[in-house]
Amino acid sequence: MARILILHASHYGHTASIAQRIAHTLRTEGHIPVLVDSPELLARQMDASDAVVIGSPIRFGRHDARVQHAVQENAGRLNRMPNGFFSVSLSASRPGKTMRDAQRCVEEFVSATGFQPRICALFGGALAYTRYPFWLRWLMRFISGREGGSVDTSRDHDYTDWSAVEAFAHELAGSLPPPGTIASGSW
Repeated sequence: MARILILHASHYGHTASIAQRIAHTLRTEGHIPVLVDSPELLARQMDASDAVVIGSPIRFGRHDARVQHAVQENAGRLNRMPNGFFSVSLSASRPGKTMRDAQRCVEEFVSATGFQPRICALFGGALAYTRYPFWLRWLMRFISGREGGSVDTSRDHDYTDWSAVEAFAHELAGSLPPPGTIASGSW
């Protein structure tokens, strides 16, 4: 059984929902997931963790700046531990050019931070129309309509493949050494 830190940022709650599903799946595998939504706590929380999963939404073509800064500051330690990374965006829910855009954002994040995720996933996000401020609801409706997505602002729209989220968590759990053999830097 490993203590797995799941550090994430979430602007409108969807990345947090994905992190919670990962935690639930890891718990069913017998691990102890610890959810932390404050990237500033990464260094302190890593000391008590056997593995780390980092999650960040993409907004306006970039991952969360707080997550990027925390990962950049701790990349060396992260790279010596069992780790994973997940990225959340509407672009990841659509094949073709938009999926390539999401992949490019991940590549830029990895390049800028020096982080070397051993397991990486891109998950479709959500249109959280009911939680957006007016200006963002209008902007996202315009963008979504142009891309062929939903323009119904009376409700939220979830584009996440939840079975892929669970598969990511199972893959992470399956990649961990047997219980009692994890030591930071030895993986």
